[in-house]
Amino acid sequence: MNGTTTTATPRPVAGRLQDKVAIVTGAGSGIGRATCLRLAAEGARVVAADRDLAGAEATAALAGEQRAIASLTDVTDAEALAATVERTVETFGGVDIFHNNAGLAQAAKPLAEVTRGEWDALIAVNLTAFFLGAQAVVPAMRRRGGGVIIATASTSAVHPRPGLSAYAAAKSGVLGLTRELALELATDRIRVNAINPVAVKTPMLSEFGLAAEDELLDKMAATIPLGTAIDAEDIAAAVAYLASDDARYVTGIALNVDGGRDL
Repeated sequence: MNGTTTTATPRPVAGRLQDKVAIVTGAGSGIGRATCLRLAAEGARVVAADRDLAGAEATAALAGEQRAIASLTDVTDAEALAATVERTVETFGGVDIFHNNAGLAQAAKPLAEVTRGEWDALIAVNLTAFFLGAQAVVPAMRRRGGGVIIATASTSAVHPRPGLSAYAAAKSGVLGLTRELALELATDRIRVNAINPVAVKTPMLSEFGLAAEDELLDKMAATIPLGTAIDAEDIAAAVAYLASDDARYVTGIALNVDGGRDL
């Protein structure tokens, strides 16, 4: 296997998200960028939020000046998240969709070698940021009469790989918080779901500990029944579905986009 896909890239559904407003974190590259482009292509106005402002600006430019803006956002900073929500409301009138996507990878290593600093950083970006982001967007969604929160979790939360203790713990927490918020916010008409991607061909892959991207893709693909790693666009398509009225009665789930790895 070579980690490549053979199927066509999922196509946007024109107008499905017309007049919706979305905030996407980790939007400077990878899944976040693909999601911004997909949501904009389906009619949404998008705020590309990232601590890498240049990356976020590049994403916004690709999505179109009339449809997207960039926002410098540190997802571990509650004030920064609140400022991004405030700017979104001022620019586009509200918030309908929040994709909590920013993530930090863990280089695979035994439990005994994981430092407290590494643990704290992985929990902060991969779990606490979801909590802070939800706190920031829920008041704005309530003012709109509802909304959708989508978190990028991981197959590591349900089918762990050795050496990813902190990462798997954080992503497992994301799934628990997703279910709790789905219950808590249902009366506000706010749906909350997660997505569990398998190996996605993005710059983040190299952070998991293998220098050669092709080698990593081959190792990952060998564990996936469909036989390939996936593209960021596949995750973006799942986000767009969950954000849309096609999923209006879907809440509290973790959608596996994993080529069957969790079977």
